[in-house]
Amino acid sequence: MQLFKFKPITNGVRHIIKIQKNLLSKSNRIFKSNIQGKKKISGHSLSTGHITVRHRGNGCKKKFHFLHANNFHYYGLVLSILYDPNRSSFISLNFNLLTNSFFKMLHTHSVNPGSLIVCTDTSLNFRLGCRYPLKNIPIGSLVNNVNINNKTKATYIKSAGTFGQILQMTKTHGIIKLPSGKLKKVSLLAYGTIGVLSNGLHYKTKLGKAGVSRLKGIRPTVRGIAMNPVDHPHGGRTNGGCHPVTPWGLPTRGKPTVKNKV
Repeated sequence: MQLFKFKPITNGVRHIIKIQKNLLSKSNRIFKSNIQGKKKISGHSLSTGHITVRHRGNGCKKKFHFLHANNFHYYGLVLSILYDPNRSSFISLNFNLLTNSFFKMLHTHSVNPGSLIVCTDTSLNFRLGCRYPLKNIPIGSLVNNVNINNKTKATYIKSAGTFGQILQMTKTHGIIKLPSGKLKKVSLLAYGTIGVLSNGLHYKTKLGKAGVSRLKGIRPTVRGIAMNPVDHPHGGRTNGGCHPVTPWGLPTRGKPTVKNKV
């Protein structure tokens, strides 16, 4: 995938930087039954109508693709690479040779259509896109789509172009370095996919104008100092006479809120 810019014929396309998606599959007829409904961001409660998530609302409708995040054994064949509007990374359409069924999962970089991917308890060979328990993956390998244990769905390292590294293993747990630099202790029975997630140039894209952000369901953000005292602690053009805080009074600078212990 490569980046491209539009000709600056208008102000709306002058600063837009996108990723070429001509290598992605445009047909979903094979697996149309697994694309259910349309997702639209509202940010309001369905029962009371109160705002539950700020700066969300409107936007275009998005088709929701259901991915197989559980750790089931498969011996699959990659058929095509698809675009998912709800995720930053690409997804792949695969065919399970054991059950003769289709399934979707997060796509790993450099895994082309026609490649074989495996998910088993025993390590067959260490190819990109194969999924094994951490106890069967060598120390120092790059992994993605990792879960805490073998009973939960994948939780960590699911964004575009991200990867984690296995640093250490004990008899029961392993330590993985997350993309944020934090060290996370997970079970050796937890599964991980070998390789780096696709769409690694996603961080270099630019929306170009505010209208594209509105189409994604993101509403404008107003500074607290520009509000009234009844709406924000910083309101009234005096910052409220206190240190920077959130609209609910929690400190935003200086006070640590995350424990970086393993």
